[in-house]
Amino acid sequence: MALAILPFLGYCITRLLFWSCKKRFVVSEKISKESSFVVAFWHGELLFQPFLYRQIRAKPRISVMISDHFDGEIIARMIGFFGFKTLRGSSSKGAKRVLLGAIRELEGGGDIAITPDGPRGPYHSVADGIVMISQKTERPIVVFRAFFEEAWQLKSWDKFFIPKPFSRVTLIARDPFDLSGLSLEEARTLIYAKMTEEIE
Repeated sequence: MALAILPFLGYCITRLLFWSCKKRFVVSEKISKESSFVVAFWHGELLFQPFLYRQIRAKPRISVMISDHFDGEIIARMIGFFGFKTLRGSSSKGAKRVLLGAIRELEGGGDIAITPDGPRGPYHSVADGIVMISQKTERPIVVFRAFFEEAWQLKSWDKFFIPKPFSRVTLIARDPFDLSGLSLEEARTLIYAKMTEEIE
């Protein structure tokens, strides 16, 4: 019953919250309108990311990497209402399958979205998967950030943000960058640095 109700309810609440908020979009002009790329955002800033992506692609062609856990199923069904596809798997189950699926999507012209610290943390960590996907496909990474002027912050591992109605929200898609020639540790360090830059 929960799987039948919660995703649609979450979608409706998200759209209502988004409608009520005062939004500012900052989207890099260097993001390709044609070539595919890897979207990276923190797990706790997930809520309004579909609206930011729509500023780049009016017609979505993105697959979001989501865990096989119950909460992942709710999120997968919820983002389906935005017209996004999903790739299901985690580090403990189906990791190889989901990584190969992500590579195929990128090479086929689709975009991939991944939370480097998901699905279970640690908070604001960078796992190896995003490095492998970007380097294997030679696709750049575009960092998505969400900055909330007023928000509730859950006491979950990801410190999930829920913006308060009628508050100000800034959604940023930063300049693309690639990981060519970098070691695993160098690449992870660069991704973390890019993802922790503060708002301009």
